[in-house]
Amino acid sequence: MIAYLKGKLAHKDTNHVVVECNGVGYWVRISLNTYASLSNGEEAVKLYTHLAIREDAHELYGFAEMAEKTMFLQLIGIQGVGGNTALTILSSIPLSELHQVIETGDLNRLKGVKGIGAKTAGRILLELKGKLVLDGEAGEASPLDRNREEAISALVALGLPKSVIEKRIDGIIRSSNGPLSVEQLIREGLKAT
Repeated sequence: MIAYLKGKLAHKDTNHVVVECNGVGYWVRISLNTYASLSNGEEAVKLYTHLAIREDAHELYGFAEMAEKTMFLQLIGIQGVGGNTALTILSSIPLSELHQVIETGDLNRLKGVKGIGAKTAGRILLELKGKLVLDGEAGEASPLDRNREEAISALVALGLPKSVIEKRIDGIIRSSNGPLSVEQLIREGLKAT
């Protein structure tokens, strides 16, 4: 997995950049928020990345802030929301406003994003309301919340349904005598399948 890229900004476009790292140019999809935060001719940039591997493509997504990457990961964890849809949401609604849209259940604001219908918008609100991880912001999540989210993401990546996994992990956390590591949560989550 590629956690971040740090190198020279070789090319900048509204939906992607090329970051040169030690002679290798990485083509990275970005949101408009990240685009706006990168200045032209910038010598060194650092982008937090997510590598999505599909059967037909390997796509690298980049974010100027860890908080935006965290929101992206939460969005793609929802059935029917892929990487490009998540980038469209992040490009259309500023991150701080997106948190508020989700927490207040503003269905119309989400439906206003190109390519987001009522069903997808409703699913996003249902699955993320009250569960947002605010990594990298003033309301940063506790280590327990981060462990919970990482374990859920790992189990969803293994093909287990997110709604079932969330309930299972929450039950494991409630019944534990102390804080559990990500590895322990994943192991316990797999035992229950």
